[in-house]
Amino acid sequence: MTLRLDPVDLVARARRGEARAVARLISMVENASPQLREVAAALAPYTGRAQVVGLTGAPGVGKSTSTSALVAALRRQHKRVGVLAVDPSSPFSGGALLGDRVRMGEHATDDGVFIRSMATRGQLGGLAWSTPQALRVLDAAGCDVVLVETVGVGQSEVDVVSLADTTIVLLAPGMGDGVQAAKAGILEIADIFVVNKADRDGAAQTARDLRYMVSLGDRRNGDGDIWTPPIVRTVASRGEGVDEVVAAVDAHRAWLDRSGERDRRRLQRAESEIQAIALEQVRARLGDVRGAIGLPELAKRVAAGDIDPYRASDELLDGMAGA
Repeated sequence: MTLRLDPVDLVARARRGEARAVARLISMVENASPQLREVAAALAPYTGRAQVVGLTGAPGVGKSTSTSALVAALRRQHKRVGVLAVDPSSPFSGGALLGDRVRMGEHATDDGVFIRSMATRGQLGGLAWSTPQALRVLDAAGCDVVLVETVGVGQSEVDVVSLADTTIVLLAPGMGDGVQAAKAGILEIADIFVVNKADRDGAAQTARDLRYMVSLGDRRNGDGDIWTPPIVRTVASRGEGVDEVVAAVDAHRAWLDRSGERDRRRLQRAESEIQAIALEQVRARLGDVRGAIGLPELAKRVAAGDIDPYRASDELLDGMAGA
């Protein structure tokens, strides 16, 4: 027998700062609990306040170290911080391979910080499908800033921009990151560039390369207001330059509010979330009624060349509507 929890009570406890309630809510989200709709309804009135900052970049640039350093800097400003560290999935358990407490142990006992590793579970784009709802949990729990650290999976990393108010792209000297950033479309999504490990040879050249590429374009909203992504050099392992990154995040937030871009991004995020949930419901329904609506037979007809897949898809949707 499955224990039934009270989502309203859990949300109330999470808002009082109970870490166990926050963890339970995120687990319900990750595991697609039957009470997920109740959880979402209980969270809704308390969301929309937290600033969401995405951190992305290739493996080896120091994302986890930078995230930990950012948490420390934000806590010095007495901000409540949530961290979602999205990790590759274990092929055996489906759980996160990297442990949150292992990488950010210095913050594990801080009541003002909540850190959670989430498994991608095969999801492309470096984000778990449940990440948007987990963000809502941390938002409702009173986090002022939520940091989303993604796995380094290359070009599909751009998915982080669909969740973040501010996207930080980390690069490191000696890794060919300037060229890779241009190839992967990272230049288009970055609100702030951070050249980490700036004490290494080549850091100045990496920054110059970025500055040149940034100069080739700009960010304009409908009113012509421009945001030019700043380039900040850091040595995150020593905390150097991290306060400048926080200042850049604050400046970007001010621009978002001034230009109206913040509201536009959040509306776009809500649309994407609604669409993702709707598609998931269609997939679930398809799995429930695939035999009744003739999917196997349609597949045979397409394989035999009797009909094309578009016509088969139309028939499938018509069948679902009538099922």
